[in-house]
Amino acid sequence: MTKIISSSTNVTEIKAPINNRFPASLPKPWLNQWNELLEKQTATERVEWSMENLPSQFVLSSSFGIQSAVMLHMLTQVDANIPVLITDTGHLFPETYQFIEKLTERLNLNLQVYSAAESAAWQQAKYGEEWAKDETALKAYNRRNKVEPLERGLDELHAATWFSGVRRQQSEHRQGLPVVSILRGRFKVHPIIDWSNKDVHEYLTKHNLPYHPLWDKGYVSVGDTHSTRPLTLGMTESDTRFSGMARECGLHTDGDGI
Repeated sequence: MTKIISSSTNVTEIKAPINNRFPASLPKPWLNQWNELLEKQTATERVEWSMENLPSQFVLSSSFGIQSAVMLHMLTQVDANIPVLITDTGHLFPETYQFIEKLTERLNLNLQVYSAAESAAWQQAKYGEEWAKDETALKAYNRRNKVEPLERGLDELHAATWFSGVRRQQSEHRQGLPVVSILRGRFKVHPIIDWSNKDVHEYLTKHNLPYHPLWDKGYVSVGDTHSTRPLTLGMTESDTRFSGMARECGLHTDGDGI
């Protein structure tokens, strides 16, 4: 049975839940075979395959960044109630919080917000501006505010398969990522891993979805206010985050915070 949800001029078709068929055990060679298959599929087909063949519960992580509406829309077409996990550092742009509210209302998101045990103000009084010191301090900040809340959220939501919108075009590390992998004991799926910026733009346009508000001010990637800059002449996308110290904050790697 198909459910139709109407929002102003936008009509969204949501499919019935997909039955999970994950086997009791996983031979390691299967990952290679799966990725050979998935590389040839569309992003939506990858989502549907994952929900049919990988273990539940399913969770989508989102930064509510520049292009996040793509994954939020795509995943909720297949599973309207999938938990959407965001880690709030307390240092997000006002425009990001507004974007979260806007998309949560429009897409009726099952939003799950996780933060560090200590507030942003408490941490700053205790540790100072770690992001402005050195790479060791930045790693500690990212572990405390991004990696730990994410892992706690995935645990509490009983996530066995985690969807993410990272793309190979975004950074050198991500160029080597497959469609499906195992990260920190969970399956991790990247449905739009091979998408270009053009693909993203076409999807957003087709479904009348917004970019993050800061896109119009020159931002190509958005994180914390203190570690994000707009793209200017002579900069690469990686230069706009963490003052060029690093592109990864630890969420998508097995590292220790970056």
